[in-house]
Amino acid sequence: MENSKKIINEMELKFKALSVNESFARASIAGFCLQINPSIDELTDIKTAVSEAVTNCVVHAYPSGNGSDDICVSVKLFEDAVQIEIKDSGIGIKNLDEAKMPFYTTKPTTERSGMGFTVMESFMDKMVVENLLTGGLRVVLTKEIKQGNSQKIKQIN
Repeated sequence: MENSKKIINEMELKFKALSVNESFARASIAGFCLQINPSIDELTDIKTAVSEAVTNCVVHAYPSGNGSDDICVSVKLFEDAVQIEIKDSGIGIKNLDEAKMPFYTTKPTTERSGMGFTVMESFMDKMVVENLLTGGLRVVLTKEIKQGNSQKIKQIN
């Protein structure tokens, strides 16, 4: 996100890496984004990308799968955009380029399609994925919010 854009609001969430928390993250972030009045389609795109990112953390970051590890999400709202950062402290990804390829999966014997990063990238305007030096992964998703859309969601006060 451009440093020249002014942040109008921001929040952070931290929750356990449990699949039940995927819907919590999706709903929380969508509700927070209503402040910048996205269209229904823009909000759906954000919810879909967040679902994929959190699900990837739950399924891939922590192989033990015991749910004792955390996922951290931060959201920055700008007048015309939202930036969402999803971080885990799991095992990371050995080859990011390979992992971003459609249909690539490290769990071919499960019901995983290998489309997580592809879905995130297709629903957002920008996606950055990086391994963290401290372990884990950081995904930053940016969605531009078009002004003047006729299908705006009205914020309830």
